[in-house]
Amino acid sequence: MTNKVNTKTINVICDYLCQLLFLCSPVLIMAPAQPKAVAKAPAAPAGGVQKAKKVGKPRNYDLGNGIMRFSKTKMFHKKAKYKFIGKKHPKAEKPKKPAVVVKPIGGDKNGGTRRVLIKKRRSFYPTQDKITTRSHHKTFSKHVRRIRPNLTPGTVCILLAGRHAGKRVVLLSVLPSGLLLVTGPFAFNSCPLRRIPQRYVIGTSTKVDLGDFKLPEHLDDAYFKKNKKSVKRSVKRKQGEDIFATKKEKYAPSEQRKVDQKAVDEAVIKAIGARADKKLLRGYLKSSFGLRSSQYPHRLRF
Repeated sequence: MTNKVNTKTINVICDYLCQLLFLCSPVLIMAPAQPKAVAKAPAAPAGGVQKAKKVGKPRNYDLGNGIMRFSKTKMFHKKAKYKFIGKKHPKAEKPKKPAVVVKPIGGDKNGGTRRVLIKKRRSFYPTQDKITTRSHHKTFSKHVRRIRPNLTPGTVCILLAGRHAGKRVVLLSVLPSGLLLVTGPFAFNSCPLRRIPQRYVIGTSTKVDLGDFKLPEHLDDAYFKKNKKSVKRSVKRKQGEDIFATKKEKYAPSEQRKVDQKAVDEAVIKAIGARADKKLLRGYLKSSFGLRSSQYPHRLRF
């Protein structure tokens, strides 16, 4: 009985002490939580609703691969640049900025003033010049022309390409561009004065002695250059004619070409007539080259 009473009293005393401790402890008062600051909205402009900025679009733009939508001529008219052609506007003269400034300095024997540069010079200068690398690529006009040794004036050649392929012609000279100037003559095989690269020519061992023949000076590369005719933009067509039909202009030699062809052919035919085998050579030039059965080009000796 004594043990049971003791345990009860002990439990009561513990509860009483706990209550005393709770009542005597200082009370912590929590400060009220302050509300978070709300972000202010941007102030509206004075005029009212804010307008979005307009992004400009260029008049001309790239369609891809560097091709523009409008050509230079079209943009010339769109920008109305023709209004400003020939007009001169006087340029406003800008005041010249002084290069030096006069500053006072102290000292009785220093002159009182000193001229100072506004834009100061460099404080460092290299002792050696900068080596600039230049491209060593030469243009085609400056290339060295190397002609095969058997291609000399008077050599009978066989053409391998072009509309006159297979014909035998006489070599007249080598032009500055490296092209060979040949002729049929025209009376023999209808081959006129033409330029042709040496890679499309077979030089034979047959030669014609042209003697003192000199080629006219005006027969150069510029003489054979094709003239670019001005293209008409608007062509009037008849009613019912196909608008997509293109008319090919036929080539017609000029009178100067005819005179030069006749003069050159006369000299070549005269040189051929001076040979003992003139009949054979005329027939040789009139006939075209071809391979027969069991003939191989690598076994032939021209």
